[in-house]
Amino acid sequence: MTRLKKSAISIAGFVVLAAAVLAVFAFFYSRQTRQQQSDPITATAFKLNTVVTITIYDSQEQEILDGAMALCDEYEHIFSRTLPESELYQLNAGTLPQEDGTFILSDSLADLIRQGLYYSELSEGAFDISIGPVSSLWDFTSGTALIPDEQELAQALELVDYRQVELEGNRLRFGMEGMQLDLGAIAKGYIADRIKDYLVSEGVESAIIDLGGNILCVGVRPDRAPFRIGIQRPFADRSETAAIVKIDGKSVVSSGIYERYFEKDGTLYHHILNPKTGYPYDNGLVSVTIISDLSVDGDGLSTSCFALGLDKGLELIESLPDTYAAFITEDGTLHFSEGLEETFSAELTD
Repeated sequence: MTRLKKSAISIAGFVVLAAAVLAVFAFFYSRQTRQQQSDPITATAFKLNTVVTITIYDSQEQEILDGAMALCDEYEHIFSRTLPESELYQLNAGTLPQEDGTFILSDSLADLIRQGLYYSELSEGAFDISIGPVSSLWDFTSGTALIPDEQELAQALELVDYRQVELEGNRLRFGMEGMQLDLGAIAKGYIADRIKDYLVSEGVESAIIDLGGNILCVGVRPDRAPFRIGIQRPFADRSETAAIVKIDGKSVVSSGIYERYFEKDGTLYHHILNPKTGYPYDNGLVSVTIISDLSVDGDGLSTSCFALGLDKGLELIESLPDTYAAFITEDGTLHFSEGLEETFSAELTD
């Protein structure tokens, strides 16, 4: 009897000990698994003529990340103004298929042009997607620092008028022969929106899409805290910020004279061109940052507001719902639109 009791006690003790060991193992395994699951996956590549980085925080599915990056290539072959095989290049060259004098566009190109025409109208032509003949004369990337010939520039300006772009459904007609579209100011925002749509469809709830400074957030961080996005200080390193905003599922897009420019004879020439003169805008602004739901809106508005200048740009932003802006002027002063600091907990940095 005694021997049986001792055996039972020994077995029970072994079971308790084994259960304890398993519990400790399960605890550490669970903690390690959670840690592994919380580690983000990221991809970076040079696409769309800029550095593209996509980071997913709540999934380890590399296939999802690869699919998101592949969308950049897909849309570049539609919207690029310089790739001969792209749809936009063929439209500008007049080699795209036509019916009764109208070009037949893909759904994506027609949609993006429609967005561009909307912002051209909203800004009353201060932003104009038909500036292609002018922008093609400027080169802000090769380092040659060449200013276009005045006569060539004057001739190109005659072809700039968004009101001469007739778009009905997927059919487009130019009102003047030789017109060209430049969608570079809104294409990245549109592509970022499509990447977000794709990620959400794959079940992603926490991610950051960064297309060369065009930031679009999917949800918030895995710990439910908002993403902290910096507004870059002009002409400084990308890590140096003028302010930081807390973002939940929003877009943060900046346009500024520090992105693409060259200097010649003491004058800075940047890529945001005035459709009326053909030369870069000179209105005391160095950058405009837009916070909005859609990245294509941030793209269109950042360029439009820069073109309009501080006062008219602020007036436009404050007339739009759920849209906010931060303007930086030449003296380094940061101007917030109404509600931005309170709504997004904007923090000025030194």
